[in-house]
Amino acid sequence: MRLKITHTTEYRYDEPVQYTLQRLRLTPLSGPSQDVINWDIAVDGAVIEAGYNDHFGNHVHLVSTEGDSHTVRIVASGTLETLDRTGVYGPHTGYCPLWLFLRDTPQTKAGKLTRELVRKLTDDNELARMHALMGLLHEQVAFIPGTSTTETTAEQALEEKSGVCQDHAHIFIAAARSLGIPARYVSGYLMMDGNEQQTATHAWAEAHLPGLGWVGFDPANDMCPDDHYVRTATGLSYADAAPISGMRIGIAGEDLTVSVVVENQSQSQSQS
Repeated sequence: MRLKITHTTEYRYDEPVQYTLQRLRLTPLSGPSQDVINWDIAVDGAVIEAGYNDHFGNHVHLVSTEGDSHTVRIVASGTLETLDRTGVYGPHTGYCPLWLFLRDTPQTKAGKLTRELVRKLTDDNELARMHALMGLLHEQVAFIPGTSTTETTAEQALEEKSGVCQDHAHIFIAAARSLGIPARYVSGYLMMDGNEQQTATHAWAEAHLPGLGWVGFDPANDMCPDDHYVRTATGLSYADAAPISGMRIGIAGEDLTVSVVVENQSQSQSQS
């Protein structure tokens, strides 16, 4: 499938900001499930200081602001060809050893509720167990925007029985790691049929399984990623793969707006 993506992030400040430094993880890379045809990041009101690949293999841009700017606008856009691999991303590669993806983070530390969830998974086969976990999460944790924050833990989301895709991913990761299965967080985009205009990026989880390598699971939608998905970054949890993260010095008030447009160009081309 050919997808065109336009992701716009705009920060408005009520007075000049003394200094900001942000990491942009907004660059998808070509891999087993996608081929990047073109991609561009445009920044207005700030300066791109550097670009590098981090230890997870994510391409990162460092962006800074200093001085009189009241508005920072970041637009990531481009076109990709995606492939449906029924969730199977493939063998582990990169600088990080596989055992690193068994490490807890504040958001993915398994507690009492996670262990209770895991006890319900009775399949002997690890792949079947992960599919069952995905289904359980989809049933038990409702997708309700505004009921969690980026700091919400897997245990808190399980207790509230609600959250967003980020929380579904964190719970899945916590449960998989408690079973000794390496798991990681994936951020990216999702092409939603009949809904090109969105207000956020998407997130899901991957588990590393014998004979298959990394396999994706999206509990928010109860499905394994197909050609509707575009991946931009991975990590142990949200903090490692957040589309934009950083620091700000100063007391200026901030207003943030995000717009994500994911268009199916294959469909438009077939209709023309």
